[in-house]
Formats: sequence, C-alpha cells, structure tokens
Amino acid sequence: MSIRYKSAEESRVIISELMLPSHSNFSGKIHGGYVLSLLDQIAFACASKHSRAYCVTASVDTVDFLNPIEVGELVTMRASINYVGRTSMVVGIRVEAENIQTGVIKHCNSSYFTMVARDDSGKGIEVDGLILNDVTAIKRFLKALKRIEMKRKRREEFDHEDFVPKDYLADLEKYKIKVTCTDEI
Repeated sequence: MSIRYKSAEESRVIISELMLPSHSNFSGKIHGGYVLSLLDQIAFACASKHSRAYCVTASVDTVDFLNPIEVGELVTMRASINYVGRTSMVVGIRVEAENIQTGVIKHCNSSYFTMVARDDSGKGIEVDGLILNDVTAIKRFLKALKRIEMKRKRREEFDHEDFVPKDYLADLEKYKIKVTCTDEI
C-alpha cells in the first residue's frame, strides 16, 4: 500500500459564527468553555478531512486565551494539519474575532489539538502523510515536533512513579505559599 500525501490546504477548515448573548459568561464575555467546544469541533472536522476517518481528541496542548470575545462579534476559526504521525495529527487552530460594525479584527486564541484516527472498532488507523510546501508548513511541523518532545520529557519527569517532591522543595521558596504538610516528603 503506497502512502498518500496531502497538503495542509487540502484539509483546512474555516468556520465563522456570530457570538450570541447565550454564549456569554457572567461578565458578558464569550464563555471560554463555549470556545473550547467550538475548537474541539473544528479540530475533529480538520483531522477527519485529512484522514478520511473518525477522529478522537487525544490531548489539547496550549490553549492561550489572548483577548476576550464580545457578544456580537463574528468569530472565525482556521484549522490546519501541522503534524502527522502514524495515527495521530496535530491540528493548529487560530481564532479571530471581528467587530462587524468597525471591521476591527483581533487574534483571540491559538490552540493545538492532537487527534487520532480510528476505525469502526476503535483501533488507530494510519493517516495520510503531509506535504510541507512552504516555509510556514515547515515551521508548523517543526514546532509541533518540539511540543511533542517537551510533552514527552515532562511526562517522563512528572508522571514517573519515582517523582520525589523533596527534590523540588527549594523551587517552592519563591512562591506565595506556606507548606504545612507534616508527612515525610
């Protein structure tokens, strides 16, 4: 079976939605949970379009809320495949909000979702390769590799059963905390 390749453009998904009062939180801004729900939907659509398969969210790396979104603004999300592994893909998503009265556009969010393609029995299936056809695509792929590497290192250090808090106690001195634990650390 030969490997098929697609460019990010072939799988790109763009959605726009007008933000309604029902999407707002108690301070009148669009609720972050609502934005996360939209992000998950577009990540699914983009990954499924690339893989031609059902996809599940494996992880969400860096959801940076940069600017609040107001009721009445038109939110546009652009999703593209930044990285492909054997069965996984990293979908990069940029969120912008436009004041439709003034035309002012602001960058509100950037997110990276790791999605995994699954077959009908729930097993991972191989995804198409990715064509890196410009400098931006190369940068996105390399940055995804670095995030994956940092995540692996973080998991090795902190999720390991040999993690010893005592080794990190000096790191706590610069924080506004009071340790009252009487257990042996």
